[in-house]
Amino acid sequence: MIRKAALQIGVPALLALIAWNAYLGVNHLRRVENIAALTLESSAIQAELSGVLKDVTDMETGQRGYLLTGDPAYLLPYTDAKARIEIDFVSLRAGLANRTRGEQSLESQWESLAGSKQAEMERSIGLRQQGYRHRSFKLVDTDEGKDYMDEIRRIASTLSSAESNNFARFDTERTAALKRVLSVTIISNSVLLVVAACLFGLIRRHGRLLGEEAAHSRNELVVRDLQLEKLTSALSGQARSNIVAINTNSRLLLENYGGFLPRQGYEYAEQMNEAAAQMERLRQDLVGSPPSNGNGRAA
Repeated sequence: MIRKAALQIGVPALLALIAWNAYLGVNHLRRVENIAALTLESSAIQAELSGVLKDVTDMETGQRGYLLTGDPAYLLPYTDAKARIEIDFVSLRAGLANRTRGEQSLESQWESLAGSKQAEMERSIGLRQQGYRHRSFKLVDTDEGKDYMDEIRRIASTLSSAESNNFARFDTERTAALKRVLSVTIISNSVLLVVAACLFGLIRRHGRLLGEEAAHSRNELVVRDLQLEKLTSALSGQARSNIVAINTNSRLLLENYGGFLPRQGYEYAEQMNEAAAQMERLRQDLVGSPPSNGNGRAA
């Protein structure tokens, strides 16, 4: 009874542990995936920061080359970067959408400074294209563009530092999550293995005990069959002879001496005869032998 109850409890418990182990594994893996996605997002933001800074630097390089030479070919880096910078700022804003308000505010300042720097470069390039080479150089000498670039680099450095911290934090969280996954997996699988081993041992013991009980029951059945066989043999042999003798003697007593017997003795003889007949019918039912006539012979 205890074994059966233990099995009834152990099997559902094992299934529950398997389900819980799977849930923990999936949950921790999702956590690791989320952290990995945040890490990739931080890397992408770093790349976007570098891209925007490169755009502004390329524009400045093209501006200076054209101002010095007057050759429109030197404006190619400026033109290419001018076409890219707006798209790069859109990507950067999207990447910083989940960041702090401080970082988003810095991005807005950076975009505004980049616009001011671009306007300053447009003015100097415009003067150079109109032939005012000296005036374009004087505009550059005001250090307006340099101040814009210094502030742009400062904000870029601040945003890059913040993203580096985010990346380091996400990477630390990912490492810690992986360690937790490994620890939980080892512990849960160890518990699962112990429970499964105990349950397997219990099932084997239960099966062995059931086999022993079945063998014991078979032995008891063999003993009872032997006893029944002996009883049947006794009923079909000596018991039949005794019953037939009682039946015959009581019948002969009534036939030959019934007239000399007192009334009570006559009744006793009839009762003996009837009892012997009933015993014979009962014996025939037990051993399955054919009915006999009054002389004890098979009919």
